[in-house]
Amino acid sequence: MAGRDNYLTVSSQTVGKGYYSEKRSKFLAFCCHVETATEADEVVKSYRREFHDARHVCYAYRLGPEGETFRANDDGEPSGTAGKPILGQLVSHGLSDVIVVVVRYYGGINLGTGGLIVAYRTAASEALADISTVTKTVEGQVTFDFTYPMMNGVMRVVKEMQARIVDRRFETDCSITLAVPKSRTEELRRRLAELSFS
Repeated sequence: MAGRDNYLTVSSQTVGKGYYSEKRSKFLAFCCHVETATEADEVVKSYRREFHDARHVCYAYRLGPEGETFRANDDGEPSGTAGKPILGQLVSHGLSDVIVVVVRYYGGINLGTGGLIVAYRTAASEALADISTVTKTVEGQVTFDFTYPMMNGVMRVVKEMQARIVDRRFETDCSITLAVPKSRTEELRRRLAELSFS
């Protein structure tokens, strides 16, 4: 897993696809990048519409840099046999801002609890193997107000800390909003504050 300034997600450009078959039941898995619970719900609705004749549309998602928001849904399968194994794959791959949806077409033969867990876990794993991962940086922002004569000092701090300029206003009174990796936010705030006293 990446450090606290970074986390792994999946590419927003493509959809990962996986497939698993057991005793005539077919499991179609899809992995997508999402950033909110609303987006995740929309993805689930779209697969429910597309595969309206499927018996189950199960899913799990994790959101946020630490994967702090998550949900797993069994959609009528026995409790813990679908959503939980899918979520387990997201956790073991260290991924966040991602949803995996697994669509099941029932083949007429019950797979049992163990068989279902294996099927959903394997289908999810196949979809995750089919998509590229991306490292995202978690940023913190600092807004600093200063007078024009301090400009050189401010720009020196920006350069030395490789801060990204989010917003700026350079007039008689100046203001700049900068973004840096979250763990360096306090250091940036301190260095800018020190300029006021130099």
